[in-house]
Amino acid sequence: MKIFCVGGSVRDALLGRPSSDRDWVIVGASPAELLAQGYQPVGRDFPVFLHPQTHEEYALARTERKTAPGYHGFAFHAAPDVTLEQDLARRDLTINAMARDEASGELVDPYGGQRDLRDRVLRHVSPAFAEDPVRILRLARFAARFTDFTVAPETLTLMRQMVEAGEVDALVAERVWQELSRGLMEERPSRMFEVLREAGALARLAPEIERLFGVPQPEAHHPEIDTGVHLLMVLDQCAHLGAPLPVRYASLCHDLGKGLTPPEALPRHIGHEGRGVPLARAISERWRVPADCRELAELMAREHTHVHQSGAFSAEARLRLLERCDALRRPERFELLLLACECDARGRLGLEERPYPQRERLARDLRRLLALDLGAVSAAAIAAGKTGPAIGRAVQQARLAALLAGEQEEGAH
Repeated sequence: MKIFCVGGSVRDALLGRPSSDRDWVIVGASPAELLAQGYQPVGRDFPVFLHPQTHEEYALARTERKTAPGYHGFAFHAAPDVTLEQDLARRDLTINAMARDEASGELVDPYGGQRDLRDRVLRHVSPAFAEDPVRILRLARFAARFTDFTVAPETLTLMRQMVEAGEVDALVAERVWQELSRGLMEERPSRMFEVLREAGALARLAPEIERLFGVPQPEAHHPEIDTGVHLLMVLDQCAHLGAPLPVRYASLCHDLGKGLTPPEALPRHIGHEGRGVPLARAISERWRVPADCRELAELMAREHTHVHQSGAFSAEARLRLLERCDALRRPERFELLLLACECDARGRLGLEERPYPQRERLARDLRRLLALDLGAVSAAAIAAGKTGPAIGRAVQQARLAALLAGEQEEGAH
């Protein structure tokens, strides 16, 4: 039998990029032979084994064919007579269909992966690409990672044909979220959505996002004008500022309400915040998004305009904003909201380096409120004979006094 390192780790080594894990394929062996050598079987769909020493996963070379529409219907064949070239042929892109012989170090590249790495092209290996709609999402994710790569025209045509055939409609929510969430964390997440749009897949996966493109905004606030272009710029600001996944997802959903602005009201979008909350909720439910991402997305959709305007707010208005955002009970989430709002403010043409003082000011307000000894405030109110709602009003007065004192302190400096 022969052992080969395959896929992403081979690609990344040729690109001089770090790789987090390695995939192994064994050619010319049977399950019985591997068991005799101490390999431990895992998985049920096809023969995968854990190495007796390293515990890395090793798969027997296999072929596969599609047996039903969508993602689930595949039949696998793994046997000693399956060649390495046959195994590589079932992979998605040429740059992922290379292997390196473990013993000799020889590179095996039957489908031109090295050429496409050199030319910076994302190209499908064979027509079998069309058998798995997840590959559309994977390719879009790779476009977000390899920012200077283009999609081969014939591959884009094939992706469009897959969308028209309804393959994307059959994707299960978990796989959609898995790929999109990984793509959001790549170096240039905007490219993932650009590729999905070119393939026609975004309109099927998230029509709420697709309809933002071509919708105008006031040029005074948005020099880029197009709402969809603004969204892509915000996502790239998230990457530039190193934002975590909940911030990137919230940024993706923050302006969805603008897609429902009546044409006669354009280019203004009064009330888009309220329109956007149920749309963000709908996408989250469709993709089964985790709670931390879902909650921040709805909060961002509802409150981002207020955060932007908070520089002109009175202490009373800022306190109401903090309370409405549940910042006192969930300060970490509020910090993420502020970061998302900064990405939004800087995701505008020519304003990418513009300062965003609202973030630090509201963060200081929150620190002052969290530093209050509310137990002592309540005890003093009780000692003064106050009960029930009166104690709550005393707490509110103490919070407002803390913000006013902070204003005076900042003014003195």
